[in-house]
Amino acid sequence: MAERSTAAVDVADNSGDEPLTAQADQSTADGVAQNRERDTDIDEAQGSGGTEGPEKASPPELHSGHKLARRYRLEECVTRLDGFSSWRAVDEKLRRAVGVHILPADHARARSVLAAARSSALLGDPRFVQVLDAVEENDLVYVVHEWLPDAIELTTLLASGPLEPHEAYQMVSQIASAMAAAHREGLAHLRLNPNAVLRTSSAQWRIRGLAVNSALRGITSETPQRTDTESIGALLYAALTQRWPYESDAYGLSGLPKDVGLIAPDQVRAGVHRGLSELSMRALANDGATASRHEAPCTTPEELVKAIGEMPRIRPPEPAYTAPPEYQRTTYQQGTYGRPAPHPGATQPVPAPPAPLQSRTGKALKWAVSALLIAALGLGSWQLADALMDSGNKSDDTNKTQTTDGNDKSGDKTKPAKTLTIQDAQEFAVEGSLQAPEDVGKTYDKDSSTYWRTKSYNAGPKLAPYKPGVGIVYELSSAQTISTATIGLRYAGNHTTVHLYATDSLSPSTSVDAMQEIGTATTNGTSLTVKATKKLKTQYVLLWLTDVPKAPGDSYSGAGYKQAITDVKFTG
Repeated sequence: MAERSTAAVDVADNSGDEPLTAQADQSTADGVAQNRERDTDIDEAQGSGGTEGPEKASPPELHSGHKLARRYRLEECVTRLDGFSSWRAVDEKLRRAVGVHILPADHARARSVLAAARSSALLGDPRFVQVLDAVEENDLVYVVHEWLPDAIELTTLLASGPLEPHEAYQMVSQIASAMAAAHREGLAHLRLNPNAVLRTSSAQWRIRGLAVNSALRGITSETPQRTDTESIGALLYAALTQRWPYESDAYGLSGLPKDVGLIAPDQVRAGVHRGLSELSMRALANDGATASRHEAPCTTPEELVKAIGEMPRIRPPEPAYTAPPEYQRTTYQQGTYGRPAPHPGATQPVPAPPAPLQSRTGKALKWAVSALLIAALGLGSWQLADALMDSGNKSDDTNKTQTTDGNDKSGDKTKPAKTLTIQDAQEFAVEGSLQAPEDVGKTYDKDSSTYWRTKSYNAGPKLAPYKPGVGIVYELSSAQTISTATIGLRYAGNHTTVHLYATDSLSPSTSVDAMQEIGTATTNGTSLTVKATKKLKTQYVLLWLTDVPKAPGDSYSGAGYKQAITDVKFTG
């Protein structure tokens, strides 16, 4: 397979959803692994992430550090179910992160997975996460694909609310056109859900798992185009309403109320764009479209692309206008400078010079000014001479120390530090899995025995290239200027590096590189103080770990490079 320079966000998704219209092989275990990217040091490493039928081959017994083809070093098991496993790995030849699916060569689906991967690789469409290699070797079949470090799943985006109309319009347009191109080449997805749709930092939408994800799970469909079209409709429905368009909850979204049927998005949430609402219903409704418009249903991605093209284009929201500061006139605007330019053909009037002081009053005024100037010069000369004469007599005073009354009210007062209130927090990740999102509250519960922890990594102290960093966004009670952050750590050794950034929300819309840094600090101990190098006023603070020490194994994970945060306190 041709090598590519880009890298992916995840390997395989295991959310407990039923396919939209395709019927999966009933022996798969999609409903078992509820959390796609849970900490693999315990449950998934022991193979508890899925179930196996009696006819299925067991997943290969692999471990972190194992190398495939003397090149791909396995780092973290993301999925282990139904006879296959999925990993985050490192391509040591090109020094980049990749994703790998692995299954035994005698697995019932090994042939179909290889065929699907090779067909997907031949498509070469950049709108899809690219397959980089598909190999059968040493009784194993493995598929290597991109790992996109800057991309965010649609699942994560919807956790903070529905998309605004222009973003939802861009998403459905790009996904529909990409799937139409895939179907023209005879390729279907059949597992197109919020976990398979990614938004990059350049606002482009990409699809992962084309053909491969369904082959891994044995999913087939007699109407693949209809299946993928309905999936796109469900994605648009979720993007508009933050609800899953079926009765069951899935992908962190609530389902529709029971016994009410499929209702239009604009009836679920106020303010939904009418055209996008009808478009999602045309893609979802199997027996026709909405009763209000009687539009024909869209049964293929090609028809959906055509329907999108017939809609009025949805423009991005206008940027907020900030009025410029009011123009201040100065005393230097004399002559023609600062006056409006004359109209062509118009004569610019020239102001007449002021009349000279030739009157009796004018002469008196001139003499008075002259007298004042002479008096001022004389007084200044006398004071200068007096100071020079007295300098010798006061030379002894220079050796005296002048004391200041400690109660002098004119002295500087040091403003006492104020502890800032943390009212909420949320883990933040720019790629891959979260570390321990359920434990972020333990970092500010005023209990030093509780903590939030990272996963354990095989190399360090720097987390790159596995991850650019891990961290938590804290929400203060209001916008405050932070002077110091005091951080309690669980593990000492090597060194721990922490950066503080000002950001815009609990789910930042900008990359870490685009945020304003408040300060940074490094320690080898179990406490760290970060002093602000910039006075920034913000309500949201990102605590970002880029380096962690090597620590022994514990009840959560084995020995490796890791860190845990026990207490966080901000002062301003």
